[in-house]
Amino acid sequence: MTQPVTDSAGTSAVWPTRAEVAALIDHTLLKPEATPQDVQALIAEAVDLGVLAVCVSPSMLPLDVPKDANGLIVAAVVGFPSGKHLSSIKAHEAALAVAAGAAEIDMVIDVGAAVAGDFAAVQADIEAVRRAAPTATLKVIIESAALLERAGADAVRAACRASEVAGADFVKTSTGFHPSGGATVEAVRIMAETVGDRLQVKASGGIRTAQDAASMIEAGATRLGLSSSRAVLDGFPD
Repeated sequence: MTQPVTDSAGTSAVWPTRAEVAALIDHTLLKPEATPQDVQALIAEAVDLGVLAVCVSPSMLPLDVPKDANGLIVAAVVGFPSGKHLSSIKAHEAALAVAAGAAEIDMVIDVGAAVAGDFAAVQADIEAVRRAAPTATLKVIIESAALLERAGADAVRAACRASEVAGADFVKTSTGFHPSGGATVEAVRIMAETVGDRLQVKASGGIRTAQDAASMIEAGATRLGLSSSRAVLDGFPD
């Protein structure tokens, strides 16, 4: 059940509960220096927080998920973070990740192709991963901040449409590693308006407070990629 809260500006709003937000979270660890011990700590925290999924680099698979993890989903990234891998490499990486236990794949598009307006190439890239991992939930990272900066809102819309045609389940804002920035309310709103209820929208990158998360959800995000999950959840009512 949602509950009324007052934000820092004194404005009353209706926010989801802590448990409702936890059910939208991919608890994420993608730092290149992450160790197996760090990943085990991530899993333990995910179980403690009651989040939906953990998202890790494919080299960290398979994960040792405890039997009492209440259906914790394992997600892995592909072509991360640049997206400048050959489609055949992304496809093989996705297939290996699924074979190692990933139920969800978060792939990065060739952002440069999207900036250049070559959405046929973007679509073909996504299709290659979709064919290689037909049973996985496929989230397509379009690096929305970079697209908005370099090519405008129409490029974000076109990337979303290419993702839909290629068989994606989600469109996702960001890797969190691009200098242009991460998720924004503007990007999430454009993406949600473009895909409607046909695809879901994952907001990821720079979401560090409950206010950030609430704004993304209000704009249309149905999944959140967070590395600061506990801090975010602590801002929501029980």
